[in-house]
Amino acid sequence: MSLFDPSLLAAAEAAIAQRIAEAGGLDDLRAIEDEVNGRESVFLATRAEIGMLDKDLRPQVGRAVNDALRRLDDLLSQRRDELASPGEEQGLSAERMDLGELMAVSRRGHLHLVTQAQMELEDVFLGMGFSVAEGPEVETDWYNFEALNMPPDHPARGMFDTFYLQTPQPGTLMLRTHTSPVQVRLMESERPPISAVMPGVVHRRDTADARHTPTFHQIEGLLVDRGVTFGDLAGTIEAFTSAYFGPSARSRLRPSYFPFTEPSAEFEITCTICAGAGCRTCSGTGWIELGGCGLVDPAVFDAVGIDPEEWTGFAFGFGIDRCAQMRHSIADMRALMENDLRFLEQF
Repeated sequence: MSLFDPSLLAAAEAAIAQRIAEAGGLDDLRAIEDEVNGRESVFLATRAEIGMLDKDLRPQVGRAVNDALRRLDDLLSQRRDELASPGEEQGLSAERMDLGELMAVSRRGHLHLVTQAQMELEDVFLGMGFSVAEGPEVETDWYNFEALNMPPDHPARGMFDTFYLQTPQPGTLMLRTHTSPVQVRLMESERPPISAVMPGVVHRRDTADARHTPTFHQIEGLLVDRGVTFGDLAGTIEAFTSAYFGPSARSRLRPSYFPFTEPSAEFEITCTICAGAGCRTCSGTGWIELGGCGLVDPAVFDAVGIDPEEWTGFAFGFGIDRCAQMRHSIADMRALMENDLRFLEQF
């Protein structure tokens, strides 16, 4: 029996649309907008429950929620323009501080390119039947390392140059170095089958260059079920590559090592800057690494109390910033962090 009732979602959208039309001022609109996008939003609550629905129903529900949010956003924007009357504009102008040329031209902002990329990636995976999960940015050593098969003396910890917080017990709290800890929290709180993606910001003590920044964004994916194979993982990555980068995009898997997956691989796509010919961005290889993937290591299942004899799964993770860089042929990733309006206004 399905948990999803499309009539309830439609009724909620119609009620909010009516309130938008009857809003008497900008304060009313702001309150409605907070309700639509806040923690108590019926739309976000429905999105959070997608993972509990039948697999065949998940893409339909994901599209329904996203379409409803887009329509309401359009109505909010239209009503906001209607309420910004000439008299109100004059009153605001009289109260505005004179900041010289900076305020000479009023321009409406928009979402940052990385935020746009994250929302688009979430839509892609929602359409594939995944739900979206989140976790804390400050993590314990257990979630960031140990539960992911990296005990204190494990050499794989050298792969992560970590920002530790100053605490009475040094080395116990840190800014997360990847979004994989959310996988651990999800497997602790839910029983299989599980299918979710986990986007968020992460931190490493990396030197900024054309492909790296110390603070960047990742999106992890996790699927746990009976009989999951490496072929399922490869098919999911191929479907994602075509959906996000276009049907002409090429991808490949290379054997690699990660302590939390076995077997493991890195997946790459053809460099969009040079179309595979070789350039500074791809270090002359013609390929850009997006991230890592593999079948979940049984040691990770043991850490969260899932029987690896009954359940199998795959996991993958890649950089959201890197996806935006490749999709829009941005030669240097540092441009995403420099706040240059001449660059940002192009997207």
